[in-house]
This record gives sequence, C-alpha cells and structure tokens, in this order.
Amino acid sequence: MESSLPTPHLIQKSAGILKSGGLVAFPTETVYGLGSDALNELAVSRIYAAKRRPNNHPLIVHISSAEKMFIWSNRIPSYAKDLANIFWPGPMTLILPRSDIAKNFITGGQDSVGLRVPNHKVALELLSCFESEGGLGVAAPSANKFGAVSPTTADSVLQEIGECLSESDIILDGGQCEIGLESTIIDCTAQIPTILRPGAITYEKLSKVVKFEFEPLPGSNRIRTSGTLKSHYSPKVKVALNCMPKPGDGLVALNNIATPAGVIRLIAPRTTQEFARNLYLAFRSGDQQCVRRIVVILPNSGTFHEAIKDRVIKAAGLGAE
Repeated sequence: MESSLPTPHLIQKSAGILKSGGLVAFPTETVYGLGSDALNELAVSRIYAAKRRPNNHPLIVHISSAEKMFIWSNRIPSYAKDLANIFWPGPMTLILPRSDIAKNFITGGQDSVGLRVPNHKVALELLSCFESEGGLGVAAPSANKFGAVSPTTADSVLQEIGECLSESDIILDGGQCEIGLESTIIDCTAQIPTILRPGAITYEKLSKVVKFEFEPLPGSNRIRTSGTLKSHYSPKVKVALNCMPKPGDGLVALNNIATPAGVIRLIAPRTTQEFARNLYLAFRSGDQQCVRRIVVILPNSGTFHEAIKDRVIKAAGLGAE
C-alpha cells in the first residue's frame, strides 16, 4: 500500500486503481474518504469490510460536478438544483431519488442516493481522472472504522484502516482537512428539504436559498444516512459534555476557558472554525495519551457551533435515534 503526496501522475494512477476495483483514500475539505468505483459491487464490498460498516448503511457517491447528478437521480427537485448550483463544490450532500444506476449495494436498499461534489483540489482531480476513464462516481464514506472518529489527516487514515488495505491500494496525502467535520446532509426527496446532519453549510446559509425543515418531523420515515445514529464519531475513551474536568481528564474548549490543575489540554482553539478543524485530532490525542475521559466544553455560538454540538453529542453516545 502506497501513502504519498498526490502528484498528477499518482492521481492518474489512483484513478486507474479505482477503475480496476481497488480502493483509494483521498482528502476532501471535510474529512478523508475511502473511495471505490460506485458501480463495482465487489469494490464497494471491500469498503464495508474495511470499515466494518453495516451493509444496510448507504454510501455517499462523489461526483466531479453538479451536472453529473442527473446520472444518479431521475427526479431532482428544482430547489435541489439551486442548492447544487450555489453550494457545490462544497461540504454539502444531497439525498435524492435514485436512478436505475444507483444499486442497492450503494443505497442500502433505499430508494434514494446521496451525492456530493467535494471542494478539494486533489479530490476533484481524482474524480475528473476517474470519469475520463469511464467512471461515473466514487463511493466514499469516511476512511475510518464504522462509528469511530473520522480521519482528517493521511496518518489518521493509516492508523484507522491501514491494516485493512492491500498493497495495491493508495492513500493520497493532502495534508490536514480544512473543515474537519463531515458534510451537511440534506434530504431532497420531499417537497420541502430537511437537514439530516448539520455541517459547515449552515441552516442560515441554506434558508436564504429555499425554505427548510431543520430536522425530520416526528413519526416521519427517516432516511438512513451517514452520521445519524445515536452513537458515532466516538474515540475509545469516554466523552463528557459541559462539566468540570478533573485531574487525568483531557479538555477540549475554546482558549478563553482555563485549564484546571492536573487536566491535559488537548486543544484551545480561538474560533469555532478552528474548533471544528481540530476536534477529531483532539479525540485521537486523548486516546493516545490515555486520558481518563475527554471533557468538551461546547461553544454556544459561531458558524460551526451546531455541527460541533451534533458531533460531540454523538461522540458521547447521547444522540437521538
């Protein structure tokens, strides 16, 4: 298995690996993804095996441009086209009614498919090269074990799933991800869209384009999608929220919050953007330092505060099913 800086030659080679049924871990602006040819059932099954992911949990298909979504969906609402034209490339996933090309092994047996155009030079070059070789989309969940902390560096990918990759697979090292939290997920299968998972593209930004439901109505048939389980994004040690850290604990909080004696400071970001970018690295650092638990003091405002709250609540196992 190769882990290298993504030169044009290596990106072209990686596209060939995808086309031949191999796996490529690659950077996006959110987190690193573990990619395969979205039309190759055997290759997709390797993703599920590497991640130990339930087979009924759907994957997000990454495409190079909004125009490509018409291949994967046969009923795209006008508001979804507007969202795609405004926010793609970017950290937004649209859940759309699937076309015949989107098979059950991608959708988890659902009648919908998740699509995204990432805003990262390496990811877009890889997708373009793959499509030039006849590929139609790359299935790419986060490159970690199911339910664990998403990787935001190539080293984290190697630590998480390196042993599950073959010698012919590749990890493209694009440095640390800029955003550090997974994409906003929007259900576009109904008349009014619904935010299923908050992210860097916030409700405030989205609602300027179209009317939104922030979360599913009670009793609605919720679509299965990434990161919506009660427990997710979890480090090995326990995560606690908004409590006083004790000696032996690790602390994740904005820099205006002091570190008590005997507490290990994991990060001290100045902004919610910096908080989001380094949150998962802080979780990994807490595991590596064998802290007693990780105490997170949540920011109560800022661009990323809703997304941070969502990830930390689920990391603590407190999310709503």
